[in-house]
Amino acid sequence: MYEEWVNKTTFDCGDIGVNTVNFVAEDTSGNQDITTFTVTVEDNTAPVAVAQDVTVSLDANGSYTLTAAEVNNGSSDNCTADADLSLSIDISAFDCTNIAATTTVTLTVQDASGNSDTATATVTVVDDMVPTVVTQDVTVTLDANGAATITTADIDNGSSDNCTADADLAFALDQTAFDCTNLANNGVNTVTLSVTDEEGNVQTGTATVTVVDTEAPTVTAQDIDVSLDANGEATIT
Repeated sequence: MYEEWVNKTTFDCGDIGVNTVNFVAEDTSGNQDITTFTVTVEDNTAPVAVAQDVTVSLDANGSYTLTAAEVNNGSSDNCTADADLSLSIDISAFDCTNIAATTTVTLTVQDASGNSDTATATVTVVDDMVPTVVTQDVTVTLDANGAATITTADIDNGSSDNCTADADLAFALDQTAFDCTNLANNGVNTVTLSVTDEEGNVQTGTATVTVVDTEAPTVTAQDIDVSLDANGEATIT
């Protein structure tokens, strides 16, 4: 009679690769014969990829760079630690053209043994950045009727937006009409220019409108007759 055993029977992630195992045979007299063989342990189990939908905001240049970490939502593997998993996405660059519709991105997760899994997520791109408002001060002259008007074009001085073209920006002023009452305070009046982009983001800026009156008065005279008094004098006004 004799006994047989091996010195290692269980294997785990720490044993991935080639392992040398001893096979021992021993008879009843205690005589042994030992031989070795190799056990190659492989990890053929793919990671579990878990993705999450995200909403991103475009920057001042109308762009956003998405990272795989933002899409990852707890992907894991049987052997590779979460921090050591390799994460990648098929689409990472977004701009103003992506606002109209959602974009599907694919997250790929790869473990240290080269096994991989994928998951998809929806990326919603928003433009919540307000326009940049640039104004200029103007001087207006009242006309013969004591009135003057301005337009947004008079006050705007190159306002812009990260996504909306300059020509498509909406402009508004809180005051466009001026009259003689606006000559008070040396004619200095503050107006507010509002600029709205195509996504409804609004920003305001102020400018000074100086109102001046350069119209000379209109003088109308009439001929009159005066009678001298007892002193031979007369006074007119």
